[in-house]
Amino acid sequence: MNDAQNKGKFSLDSLNPTSVCTLVMVIAIIGAFISLATRSPLWILFFLLPATTYEAIRTQEGASTKFSSIFLLVILILEILLIIFNVNFDLAGFFGAKEKYIVGYTLPLGDIKIFGPLLLAILSTVLIFRTRGKYTKWLSIIIAIGSLVTIYLINPYFFQEALKLIVNGLFDRFSFGY
Repeated sequence: MNDAQNKGKFSLDSLNPTSVCTLVMVIAIIGAFISLATRSPLWILFFLLPATTYEAIRTQEGASTKFSSIFLLVILILEILLIIFNVNFDLAGFFGAKEKYIVGYTLPLGDIKIFGPLLLAILSTVLIFRTRGKYTKWLSIIIAIGSLVTIYLINPYFFQEALKLIVNGLFDRFSFGY
């Protein structure tokens, strides 16, 4: 094709990753502020969709990175549906345990609506260390912070536990265990 024919065509490769990451970061920040102001986690979840979608598109095939980034998007969509339809389901009661070992972390169980953002935060934190690209790391940080905002809005007490879990995981990754 010649340049005249290519001019009207859109391609993901033609996007400037710095501009896109900056834009989705601003969108996520706006969503976080709206969510905190309205005390509704739905706003941040909707406003995380662009970052999570771009993460799934950008992440290169790796040992588990592509799957994890697509899984992030699926979890985010499911979390939005759980909140919209006000689904309540006690995972601790279902599994007969207070916690489960998932992706290298022992996660506390409770209402399913809190588990989704917790899993988002953990998986995005794992992606920070498993991806090589600076843009996929940047997107993972946006998703992790947005997930923590969601957790805080759903259950402020559980937020402290989630933050402790993530910080401990970060210390373990850097071998600063305490």
